[in-house]
Amino acid sequence: MSESIYDLVIIGSGPGGYVAAVRAGQLGMRAAIVEAGPMGGVCLNVGCIPTKALLHSADLLDEVKEGKRFGINVEGLSFDLAGAMKHKDSVVKASSDGVNFLMKKNKVDVVAGWGRIAGRGQVHVQLSTGGERTLTGKQIMVATGAQPRPLPGVAFDGRRVLSSTDALKLTQVPKSLLCIGAGAIGIEFASMYRAFGAEVTVVEALPRIVPNEDEDVSAELVKAFQRRGITTLAGAKVEGVTVADDHVVVNVMGSDGKARTITVEQLLVAIGITPNTQSIGLEAAGVKLNAKGFIETDGYMRAADGIYALGDCTAATPWLAHKASAEGILAVEHVAGLHVTPIDYSKIAACTYCSPEIASVGLSEAKARQQGFDVKVGKFPFSANGKARVLGQNRFGFIKLVADKQYDELLGLHMIGPRVTEMISEGGLALTHEATGESLLQTIHAHPTLYEAIGEAAHALVHGAAIHI
Repeated sequence: MSESIYDLVIIGSGPGGYVAAVRAGQLGMRAAIVEAGPMGGVCLNVGCIPTKALLHSADLLDEVKEGKRFGINVEGLSFDLAGAMKHKDSVVKASSDGVNFLMKKNKVDVVAGWGRIAGRGQVHVQLSTGGERTLTGKQIMVATGAQPRPLPGVAFDGRRVLSSTDALKLTQVPKSLLCIGAGAIGIEFASMYRAFGAEVTVVEALPRIVPNEDEDVSAELVKAFQRRGITTLAGAKVEGVTVADDHVVVNVMGSDGKARTITVEQLLVAIGITPNTQSIGLEAAGVKLNAKGFIETDGYMRAADGIYALGDCTAATPWLAHKASAEGILAVEHVAGLHVTPIDYSKIAACTYCSPEIASVGLSEAKARQQGFDVKVGKFPFSANGKARVLGQNRFGFIKLVADKQYDELLGLHMIGPRVTEMISEGGLALTHEATGESLLQTIHAHPTLYEAIGEAAHALVHGAAIHI
């Protein structure tokens, strides 16, 4: 077999591409992965991992500031952004090195360069070291990801107008920061840089912040952000941006119909992503793109004859690293002829690592009602949870369970509060196993833990009242 002929050629090494490559190696396939940048893609290098590293620094800083409550007195507390960035970079390097190790372990060939589909089963690579190479694959997998989408007419410049990637490379904390977009990315950076000392404003065009979350969660986050000094403007439209040498002026029309002018040192635009699907030979290969340039696939991630696609470059939502990894495994196992079941995208957990954290899986109360369910709800606040009191994180947050009244089946779990991004896994397991409020109630939750608040919410769901409120 020629050195350039493979069972599978993958373009892109993000959490979809590299996980697919690992699974292919485990199944005995000869696989190659083409990557123009560092291994790990956006998530590992300029997305999930580095943002969470900086958010951990932000959480530590906030906790130390509260140290006196716990008998910890700290003199001369200061924050060093360069130190936080150094920690972030070390985490990224270790993770990237880990991906390279996995490629070697699973005998996956890594080809550094820009890949494009150049015909049936052909991937042409412009090598990073110069020169060209053509790889032949029985199957091709496109996992090229996406990049931050700029505000129309306002280009990212890395100085005053920032993308999420730019915000991970700042050398000093801005005195003031405005975030356009209150999804997970905008909210995480708002939370982070507020902890670091910036004055932060968040503007969202939709009627509420974190608009994909349950309405009660959005309202609770507004209250928590207000206490932290973060201004949130929902239902607001950005009508103009003027970039000067040392500041940015943003004209906003509020939900009340009143215009306001906001002047800040830096502007972060977090309004979504643009897929990396241009100029890589997709259309000529018969791959269908939607109006926004995302790749259309079937339930097995097939995009065209001999071509699969997965992750952020596809039309399937949500844009989550763990979703991409699951798609990569599914696609490879389908290539291998194994029995696979299409992903149920309604049961994928979403996490936002702001302070307080947010996590959810399944239907919100409003969506459940829209789908015709006779809904019942159970809630329990962290203010009544002993472990939250121990941590000093019981001011805000709750667990909310949404279920079908007729059959008691759980439809959604929604959380805001301390460490809920870890706790949401119980919700994911509950939904995939078609749990009921009664079965969740019968699961005895350890004390004292944060997650026993889920059991309390189950009491509220089934019996109409929790035990400890």
